[in-house]
Amino acid sequence: MDRDLFWTYLKAEHSRAEAFCRKLASSRDEGDDVYQDALLTALRRVRTLRNPDAFRPWLYRIIVNTYRNRVVGPWWRRRVHLTREMCETEAGVDPSEAYAARRWLDRALDVLKPEERALVTLFELEGWSIAELAALQNRPQGTIKARLVRARKKMRAAIEHYLPAETSQQESQESGAKYALPQSEPSPE
Repeated sequence: MDRDLFWTYLKAEHSRAEAFCRKLASSRDEGDDVYQDALLTALRRVRTLRNPDAFRPWLYRIIVNTYRNRVVGPWWRRRVHLTREMCETEAGVDPSEAYAARRWLDRALDVLKPEERALVTLFELEGWSIAELAALQNRPQGTIKARLVRARKKMRAAIEHYLPAETSQQESQESGAKYALPQSEPSPE
């Protein structure tokens, strides 16, 4: 694949890939950095893409690998800078609910490995199908489903102890019935 064709294929995927990077990194600036680094890597490796129809999974695989490499890097690269977006809020708008929801989501996603985080983000937030994720990771669909279930369990366990006992049991039962096989009832003892 030549570079002109690369830009043609990227044009169709640009906004979705950029949004995915921002969601994956949990911040606009960090996501933009991941996206830029991934694009530079993809541009350098464009000649390795044999099948142009596989451009989307190829690009997202590069993005996930770039993110993973940034996460396991030195701690001083992972610090979060205060942004103008954080400092400015519209008058009369109470952002506390949005911030609280974001903190819960971040707390749940923080327990995941970079690969698991990417998988959950692509499936839950980006709307990728199981088949697309299987093609991206070169794994069977059953493996992808099992990894999603395990990732959700990790996320649930990470935030469950912060919730009141009644709420966490109710949410566990609801999410269990919604995403997996119904959970068995506790034995009456």
